[in-house]
Amino acid sequence: MLEDDSGRIQLVGGVLKSVILVTGCIIAVLGIEKADGELDVIDLKFPDLAPQPGRWELSSPDTKNGSKSTKRETKVKEEDVEMTDSRSAGSGGKIAIVSGLEFSGVDTSYAMELDLLLEYLLGESLDPATQKELSHISRLIIAGNSVAPDRKSQVEDAVEKTTQKKYGYDSSAYNALPAQLLDDFLSELLPTMPVTLLPGVLDPANSSFPQQPIHSAMFSKARSFTAVPGSAEPGWFDPVTNPWEGEVEGWRLLGTGGQNVEDMARYVDSDDRLGMMEAMCRWRCSAPTAPDTLCEFYAQTGPPLVSLCLPGSLTRHFAGAYPFQDDEPFVMMECPHLYFVGCQPEFGTKIIQGTEGQTVRLIAVPSFSATGEIVLVDSETLDVTKVKISVAS
Repeated sequence: MLEDDSGRIQLVGGVLKSVILVTGCIIAVLGIEKADGELDVIDLKFPDLAPQPGRWELSSPDTKNGSKSTKRETKVKEEDVEMTDSRSAGSGGKIAIVSGLEFSGVDTSYAMELDLLLEYLLGESLDPATQKELSHISRLIIAGNSVAPDRKSQVEDAVEKTTQKKYGYDSSAYNALPAQLLDDFLSELLPTMPVTLLPGVLDPANSSFPQQPIHSAMFSKARSFTAVPGSAEPGWFDPVTNPWEGEVEGWRLLGTGGQNVEDMARYVDSDDRLGMMEAMCRWRCSAPTAPDTLCEFYAQTGPPLVSLCLPGSLTRHFAGAYPFQDDEPFVMMECPHLYFVGCQPEFGTKIIQGTEGQTVRLIAVPSFSATGEIVLVDSETLDVTKVKISVAS
């Protein structure tokens, strides 16, 4: 179905079977109108990749007339010359990306993997050569689902239903352990590397999309590493929004906690997550299905709560997207150099190119709780390495 301000028309034709389309896509269509009012599509066109800024462009200070500083341009050019040699060797620093840690107050089946992950990031395990390589990790990005909701057993749930509770739930059943475990994990890492934390569908953040950062009050230890209010200097602990766009090592990064791809996969007859990510980049929209079907969250049955740390049976609800009147946060006005999506069923990566020389590295980051995998990105070449952490049986 194609819709604009003049009306709607049904699209038909074999061309539609060769492309990925979901609600919210902006496309131009060439076709022939049939007698029954349908449009037989001959060809269609997407916006394709947005204009891509150069590396370090966000960091370059502006002069009073709005042009870039010549001194900074010279410095960047000199750095680019030095980077040419290091790129060929792939000897740059590393950006670590992990998702789906799912710290739980009940399930401890993979607690050893989380401990090994912490030792791996701190460089306290493996051989000296690997420890030297890990010492070059310049930042850790956690892409969603850092905590897991507690789920009671069927026996406990049956007993709970027979218990009389005020307003339908027992506030004393709140379990703060998942957040405390995540806080301990972050506080161990933060003295050695900066951490960027994106919320996910299971995290204690607002359910509507885009999600706001997890409040620093949740982290009694890690919040001491956040930026000082009013200071221009960034902190080492950086809770950000989902989706998040920022600059790391001069590269423009765009990342999400995975809800946009998960929702799109429900309506596309394909398991190609990287193809869906590429389609979003070429549509210039990071969440095309919002607010129609995207923004779902899980809450306890009973009162309208979004307290994901409360145990009990969970049901799925839809919350919609936050309305913006003067801005559209999901539209890609500028093309990122690196686009990652967290909490995916398996690892994947590819490079896509645009018609104007744009180059984007796509990364599907697997859920650590399911796969035990973490992704390392070379900060000079954007080459990707997958590392699997597991406990020998």
